[in-house]
Amino acid sequence: MQTYRKGSRAERELIDYFSGKGYSVIRAAGSGVNSLSPDILAFKHGMQFAFESKAIERDNLNIDRDQFTNLQGWEANTGITCYIAWRRRGRQWRFVPLSLFSESEKSFGISWKKAEMGGKELGEFS
Repeated sequence: MQTYRKGSRAERELIDYFSGKGYSVIRAAGSGVNSLSPDILAFKHGMQFAFESKAIERDNLNIDRDQFTNLQGWEANTGITCYIAWRRRGRQWRFVPLSLFSESEKSFGISWKKAEMGGKELGEFS
């Protein structure tokens, strides 16, 4: 239950930020329960983004193969760019495009260092 609360708190933080920047924001029903769609959708003047939110402290982020391929399919079907929004305690959010993740047998993963180098910062979406 603690993990769910931590995740929903991180999602609300992103929703508040994007709403404050003038985006229309939707939190997906079932967010944190199923892996059929991203957690958050944000729209503003023709810009559209999808975010799967992860608040994980490890040096590497691994996303289950099924969830990741669902996100890839969702992105391909909608044409909306999907990012993994990853935050670690005491660090800023990093928004990582799906293309930066490396595939393994059971999951798709990325290191925090690679996410910092290749991902976007929160301010890049304002």
